[in-house]
Amino acid sequence: MKWRRLNGNKIELPLKQAVENTLREETNKGYRLKVCIGTDSRVKSDVVEFATVIVFLREHRGGFMFISNFKQRRVMSLKERMINEVAKSVEVAYNLCDLFDRYNVELEIHADINTDPGFQSNSALRDAMGYVMSMGFVFKAKPDAFASSCCADKVV
Repeated sequence: MKWRRLNGNKIELPLKQAVENTLREETNKGYRLKVCIGTDSRVKSDVVEFATVIVFLREHRGGFMFISNFKQRRVMSLKERMINEVAKSVEVAYNLCDLFDRYNVELEIHADINTDPGFQSNSALRDAMGYVMSMGFVFKAKPDAFASSCCADKVV
């Protein structure tokens, strides 16, 4: 996966190293951090476009994010797409969780899944929640899942 910042600057370092450098810099500046990871997708014909974001929140001082976009040429059901979004977020979180533990950074996985049963995405809620929580991560869904439903949504 290739990563960039919101301003378009490419992240040349391997992701884990870039995240560790970021955590070190922000911690040295005295910021208390929280990280939220989320993925959103859009269907265009037989291609599903995904965006995964790592949102770094500085307590009372705003935030910034790393972004990765990728595509899959495949037709999939809505539920399958929602689970794929969550799986991408979990994959990124799993590869970075030791850093977050080392720097004492709170981590949440955000899913662009509606908690209202009146919405189709709700069909994936229980599966997604079970998956994320069984991996030991904090799970957030709409309306509390801003990393996926706002941040990733804007860059997909």
